[in-house]
Amino acid sequence: MQDVPTAEDLARRAAAGDRAALDRLLTELRPEVVRRCGRFLPCREDAEEAAQDVLLQVARHISAFEGRSRFSTWLYTVVANCCRQKYRELKRRAAEQPAAIEPAEHIDPRTTSVIAGSRIDLLEALDRLEREHPHLVAPLVYRDICQLEYAEVAERVGIPLGTLKSRLHEARKQVRPWLRGY
Repeated sequence: MQDVPTAEDLARRAAAGDRAALDRLLTELRPEVVRRCGRFLPCREDAEEAAQDVLLQVARHISAFEGRSRFSTWLYTVVANCCRQKYRELKRRAAEQPAAIEPAEHIDPRTTSVIAGSRIDLLEALDRLEREHPHLVAPLVYRDICQLEYAEVAERVGIPLGTLKSRLHEARKQVRPWLRGY
């Protein structure tokens, strides 16, 4: 029986230029990437668009994966950045569009549920946090949204564990009032 390569193995091979490994990696990652994007973006279509952006970024920048940290950690960064970028794009587009025709004719799924509302509020809070305290965003996203272990977040952000915990505490304290009711 032949060993099945892990995502880590495929990523290392793809980073070294193995095109077949990259194709297989992208195929295997897609469901997980869509699921992770769905944690950020409440509308399935938006999450799928962001997932396409993630896979495109992985394909374009896999050579930047050096293998010093786990591939999943590197991937979470790409997912978080692409989802936040997609949200900004959606927000900008919504601001540029004329007023809705009739609310009864077109119901936006992003505004019809408490869960969707809380995700939109979270993205708004992350945008605000980035404007006011940019150094607090990555720890909060990696730990509370991507659910990485503390040590992995500290390594990814490049700060000591104690500093990470302090920044997380501060980030949560900043964001909490903006998410009241959720």
